Amino acid sequence: MKKADYTGFRPNQTDEATLILSLNEHVADYGFPCVGAKSALKRGNLEVQAAWQITSAWDDVAIHRNLMHWSWDYSRSPEGLRSFAVVFSGPLDLSERRFEQAMWERLASLADKDDWLGQQYNKQVSNDPADPHFSLSFGGQAYFVVGMHPHASRSARRTKYPTLVFNLHDQFERLREDGKYERMREVILERDEALDGCVNPMLARHGSCSEARQYSGRVVDDQWRCPLSNERHKP
Repeated sequence: MKKADYTGFRPNQTDEATLILSLNEHVADYGFPCVGAKSALKRGNLEVQAAWQITSAWDDVAIHRNLMHWSWDYSRSPEGLRSFAVVFSGPLDLSERRFEQAMWERLASLADKDDWLGQQYNKQVSNDPADPHFSLSFGGQAYFVVGMHPHASRSARRTKYPTLVFNLHDQFERLREDGKYERMREVILERDEALDGCVNPMLARHGSCSEARQYSGRVVDDQWRCPLSNERHKP
């Protein structure tokens, strides 16, 4: 697992190496269903940044800088499955709803920085969180975000520390072009169902509804509205 080039981590009772190792072990666990993440970890393509509290903006500048440069690196050499993850030291007692709130606060802050630095929104996706083709965009690349934390209802998302994983949309499209996406998706769904004994009710294909509903992992109904409301994400 790669360690992000990072200088903003605020030391406290949980050190950087411990946070990174925790995600490494979670993904490497036999029962973890996402075979794409396992492949990224095995090949050294899971890049991880340690950060302070997910409820704090303390590390947002450093997170965005690393994510932006990571996007540029992918644009220059778009091969292999890879993910960029941020593991926060806490808080460890957030409910699913409170985690969701903190997650969107961080994502909104990162989006503001991307906009301020003049990064163009990826043209293959929508910037409207209500649009079925919505995705976040950083450094010109589109992303699907997976939120994970200690009190997640799904086992696969139940990590020791609050975590945000940024997955590139482009790599999913490349898998589709190669005829590999559907089989990988099928394997992940089967493994996830075996882990929890039931199908994840929030799973949906890109283009059928806004993927923003899936980011936090909390089960939401049709009345749910994405809290992202900055200038960059107005319809």
